[in-house]
Amino acid sequence: MKKEYEGYSLVVGRFQPLHKGHMDVIRKCAEASEHITIGIGSAQYSHTPQNPFTAGERYMMINKALRDEGISNYSIVPIEDLNRYPVWVAHVVSLVPPFRTVYTNNPLTRRLFEEAGFEVRQSPLYNRSVFSGTEIRRRILADEEWRQLVPDAVAQIIDDIDGVSRIKQISGGNDSPF
Repeated sequence: MKKEYEGYSLVVGRFQPLHKGHMDVIRKCAEASEHITIGIGSAQYSHTPQNPFTAGERYMMINKALRDEGISNYSIVPIEDLNRYPVWVAHVVSLVPPFRTVYTNNPLTRRLFEEAGFEVRQSPLYNRSVFSGTEIRRRILADEEWRQLVPDAVAQIIDDIDGVSRIKQISGGNDSPF
């Protein structure tokens, strides 16, 4: 990788939906990077209990929330799953702007990128028991407070696309489809 891309980083997540924990990680990574690429993982999935939002909706959530935060040194790229680990890193590299550093806490992602010669750093930690897409979707299903866990822009987009009704409908009334 060329030296000029040393300050370029990658963060991959599903962002179902983007929440304040994600924002904390992205904010810290953006501060430590010249440019950060946010990869929207599992981009081909939507309208399921685990993946209720489309890649386009997730793109809008991320873009609006980052703009509201004043973060401007980023790209957002949808990344479809291949389900073939030996070629996944090459697939990601073919889709996103150049990068040198990957931020992740996922052991498989760490291993794959390290084997491909990338610098891998642990994502900054946040309270995962509260800030998780699974917890937010669970709260939506249970009619519990969820809005304080996501940036205002994300709550607005979920409202605009009638995301609460979508999650409830695709979950089939099951209080715990996760």
